[in-house]
Amino acid sequence: MMPKIIGLTGGIGSGKTTVANYFASLGIPVYIADDAGKKVMQTQPILEAIKKEFGTAIFDDNQLNRAKLAEIVFDNPEQLKALNAIVHPVVRQDFKDWLVQYQKAPIIVYESAILFESGRYADFDYILTITAPLEIRIERVLKRESISRDQVLSRINSQWTDEQCVSKSDFVVENIDIDLTKLKIDEILKILSINQ
Repeated sequence: MMPKIIGLTGGIGSGKTTVANYFASLGIPVYIADDAGKKVMQTQPILEAIKKEFGTAIFDDNQLNRAKLAEIVFDNPEQLKALNAIVHPVVRQDFKDWLVQYQKAPIIVYESAILFESGRYADFDYILTITAPLEIRIERVLKRESISRDQVLSRINSQWTDEQCVSKSDFVVENIDIDLTKLKIDEILKILSINQ
């Protein structure tokens, strides 16, 4: 029997990575799409394609400067689309390759910040969206990254709204208190095991 795949998503600062780590701690295989994206962006063919599309200004001594690239794509939907067209097919293939070793797992989690924006949400059995109040999200991001409040808001505004995500989700967990969040995840896993 094929594993059931949960697409896990949530806006910046919602705590989806914390939830992904909790799934992993339960022995559930978790694929982190963002980590895979970073990994494939270090491969020569992808670097060449990025250089061709965005020019050499975003490279320092032949090393891709991810911050410079982020500046270009964050506020420019067309440029972001171009970058995604380079990276997403490779991540998709990487996930397929990764999946081979977990054919016997009953449940697998695919974590991605842009599950809806990329259209990947349609590929999975269930969608779990993690939400949190705006101020809590801003506070979490400011604690872990040295960026301004305006920059955090700009990133939040570049993603789908919670309302948009929730409307397309099978499960929604508001993540304010991590212990309560874990209990809710346990409940979801119980529901899914009944549906196996």
